[in-house]
Amino acid sequence: MPQIPEKIHELTVGQLSARSGAAVSALHFYESKGLISSRRTSGNQRRYGRDALRRVAFVRAAQRVGIPLATIREALAELPEERTPDRDDWARLSRAWRKELDERINQLGRLRDHLTDCIGCGCLSLETCVLSNPDDVFGERLTGSRLLPERRRAPKGDA
Repeated sequence: MPQIPEKIHELTVGQLSARSGAAVSALHFYESKGLISSRRTSGNQRRYGRDALRRVAFVRAAQRVGIPLATIREALAELPEERTPDRDDWARLSRAWRKELDERINQLGRLRDHLTDCIGCGCLSLETCVLSNPDDVFGERLTGSRLLPERRRAPKGDA
């Protein structure tokens, strides 16, 4: 891994990519989503502050545990400009995200438990399918194997 001398306070996109392990295209994407920021040189090249290294690490760690980018952006927006997330920030945010993750784990567990039934049946019936129609919310007004937009019927005589 290339070392960046301490006297260098800004990184090129290539240096940030090499140090963070994130592809250049991912860094551009993160920037477009407001997760990291750069300034432009007179030659229109991106330059990232050294704080971008920790922000990228923070984003990637949060993504690995399934946190949506919009939620990550909201968390980073709470930090003062150019301050990197630290251990206390991660602890506070991970506590807040724990409930959301627990809910997703429960949903995945239900999906796993009912997937075999669905494959065995194959119908995806709106009356009985717990995957496409949990608690039969559509069974009262629709039938069929998939949810289709309800079409307005043309008045008789129009066609």
